[in-house]
Amino acid sequence: MARDFYELLGVPRSATEEEIKRAYRRLAREFHPDTSGDAESEARFKEVSLAYETLRDPERRRRYDMFGPEGERLGPQGPGDIFTAGFGDLFNAFFAGGGFGGATANTTRRGEDVEVNLDLPFEDAVFGAERPITFRGVVACATCSGTGARPGTSPVTCSQCGGSGQQRRVRQSILGQVVSATPCNRCRGLGEVIESRCTECRGDGRRVDERTITVDVPSGVDNGTTLRITGAGAPALRGGAGGDLYVHLRVAAHPRFERSGTDLVTTVHVSMAQASLGAEIDVETLDGTETITVPPGTQTGKVVRLRGRGVPEVRGRNRGDLHVQIFVDTPGGLTKEQERLLREFAAQRGEELASEEPGIISRIRSSFG
Repeated sequence: MARDFYELLGVPRSATEEEIKRAYRRLAREFHPDTSGDAESEARFKEVSLAYETLRDPERRRRYDMFGPEGERLGPQGPGDIFTAGFGDLFNAFFAGGGFGGATANTTRRGEDVEVNLDLPFEDAVFGAERPITFRGVVACATCSGTGARPGTSPVTCSQCGGSGQQRRVRQSILGQVVSATPCNRCRGLGEVIESRCTECRGDGRRVDERTITVDVPSGVDNGTTLRITGAGAPALRGGAGGDLYVHLRVAAHPRFERSGTDLVTTVHVSMAQASLGAEIDVETLDGTETITVPPGTQTGKVVRLRGRGVPEVRGRNRGDLHVQIFVDTPGGLTKEQERLLREFAAQRGEELASEEPGIISRIRSSFG
């Protein structure tokens, strides 16, 4: 009796297409004839392949769920279709480059990615800026314009692979024709060779030199943010797309402001009289000086919020707030008149104070002064 397709793949009947695909890939690697080489594994491979082909197609899966294996006979693409000559295409879709038959060599040339650090002042991170950054890295050879060939000459098509960059081998198996592809060992997968090399870069088309790139820093970035500049990394070997440049931002601390997301926090000090009676004081913001009102009876720790004076959202429209924390300073070094007035004030409020008379220890010390 035929086994249930879901059971064969080891997935529940509610499995998604991606879960079915992952299960098939795992089992196909395990039972593929090129890997195992025994008849039992080959038969198991055919079973899981049929199960996958049925369950990956929504219509075939619907018929299977309704009628079981017999449902396959009610529509097109019956059970035997998977083992026709086109089976190699199915394997290419899953195992290209994975070491199983039918892999296609990737001849697309792309340079390496590059990572650099950029130190930013606090204000540049908040408001954005264009900042040049200089680093030493791979650049295209100016002598040969990146071709690797001596000036006046050009690379020629590889005679071994015909410019494809691949060497293909076709063999017959029980499943039909299996095509494997590997990079051409003559041109290293580039599809072309250089008969007369550039003396500056020795045919590589690249050399190491200092580079300067202007980085467009958007407003609102924070310490640790990484910017990616597509194509600004190392140029590819002898032409092709450049890699990406990853710029890691290191934002300097600010002497007055602390950042919390898109909000800023700062502190101001007011006198006891200002806190008691109220006042208007000037506060420094990143946008300039602004006046805030300190209400009468303000205590240490009170926060006044200035809306829209914080950090902009990265590529957004909104901006955070500036939170001004107020600290009340206790006066010291009073004159006799100031002390008398404070004592009178305290007496009117019924507050107990230390005695005006110096203590015995103070009198002893003064006698030896």
